[in-house]
Amino acid sequence: MPQPITSTRAPHSGTTLTGAPVHLGDHPEPSPIFPREPGPRPSPGSSVPLVSAVDAARTQFALLAGFHFLFVLVTLGLGPVVAIFQTRWAVTRLDVHQYATRFWGQLYLVNYALGIVAGILLELQFGLHFPGLLDVAGEVFGAPLAVETMVAFFLESTLLGLWVFGWHQLDRWVHTAVFWLVVLTGYASAFAVMVANGFLRNPVGYELRDGVAHVTDPAALVLNPASVLSLGHVIGACLLAGAFVVIGISAWHLRRQTGYDELFQRSLRTGVVVGSVGALLAVGFGFSQFSYLADDAAAGQSPVVGTALGLMVLGGFVLFLGAFPMLALMIRGALFRLPFRNAVYAFLTAVLPLPFVLAIFGWLAREIGRQPWVVVGVLRTSDATSTHSATTVLVSLAVLVGLIATLAVVDWVLLARLARLGPGSPTLGAPALHAREADEPLTFAEAPR
Repeated sequence: MPQPITSTRAPHSGTTLTGAPVHLGDHPEPSPIFPREPGPRPSPGSSVPLVSAVDAARTQFALLAGFHFLFVLVTLGLGPVVAIFQTRWAVTRLDVHQYATRFWGQLYLVNYALGIVAGILLELQFGLHFPGLLDVAGEVFGAPLAVETMVAFFLESTLLGLWVFGWHQLDRWVHTAVFWLVVLTGYASAFAVMVANGFLRNPVGYELRDGVAHVTDPAALVLNPASVLSLGHVIGACLLAGAFVVIGISAWHLRRQTGYDELFQRSLRTGVVVGSVGALLAVGFGFSQFSYLADDAAAGQSPVVGTALGLMVLGGFVLFLGAFPMLALMIRGALFRLPFRNAVYAFLTAVLPLPFVLAIFGWLAREIGRQPWVVVGVLRTSDATSTHSATTVLVSLAVLVGLIATLAVVDWVLLARLARLGPGSPTLGAPALHAREADEPLTFAEAPR
């Protein structure tokens, strides 16, 4: 760890809802960026602040990141399922695989589009309320996020556009390869985000010069165990979430006998296999992180951390152990011949939200456990936040969280409606009703009314 230095940055100040000042040094931990400079303590009988600007900013980030993570879970989890079915379609040319690709692909696209907007809201609040993080660690923290932006907003989106508009235009193997590239760029984008987040948790590969962090060892930054091990855990969580979406929707259709039994039986099998792989990764990489989480003294300061971590570990074990009987029931379609299979279908539909709840618990344990640091051992959260008043931050919180919550509700409603409609006539990949000849004049006179 570099030796503490004195920064020329102006001391942080702010106000609470009652107008009480927030001074630098509210946390006792020393920081190499901002040495401890205790402010005046409230006198006996003075009003107790309801909430500080720092707490409001932390709450805003927690809510925005939590909502955005729900989109990420579906995108990264459902992508491999769509790719698997498209590969099967390319190999077998069976209609059931084509319709499965188009059905699950529609759900993927809706969630992806709304998730992009949610991600923009998440990045917006860094500039609004955490300017200290950008001033001190912007070069280190911002570099992987810039890579993520290039990958997600340019490369991944371009490939996805080729896939969407390439139906009936591209060779089936090229079209399939394009979507596998979409999946791979999605996970590359997730790795870039984990590199940035891993630096906050375990800062390595940098040095401080004049109060600003500079990258000195890119390999150490990228191979940070807080990034690599967390990526494996996140991939497992995403595969679990995507698998539960596929299993839950498939079980709902099979229970109601909507007429697509073969498609949803194949989908349920695929979901069980993908979910089993996800459970193995989530549990294995989850426990591997204890090697550095145990050394973090801040992790035990909040009872929320222990509760969230305990629930996540318990739930992870349940899902991991439950994968074995589910895999056994997939042998020769045993599940689909059980006399009480409708009760099993109802149960599989009801537990669809479980991996999403566990993922949020895991995120709470990771992020709250880092407090009061925004960069552990380097920069405190109170020193990184803006000088806006608590009222201003709360207004921002209400607006941005309201927007992302609205996006989440719209996403869930659209996914539920598309799931209920089933694969009878998916819009994605549908052939054109009328293909205009090259010499045919372009007119709108004959458009159907």
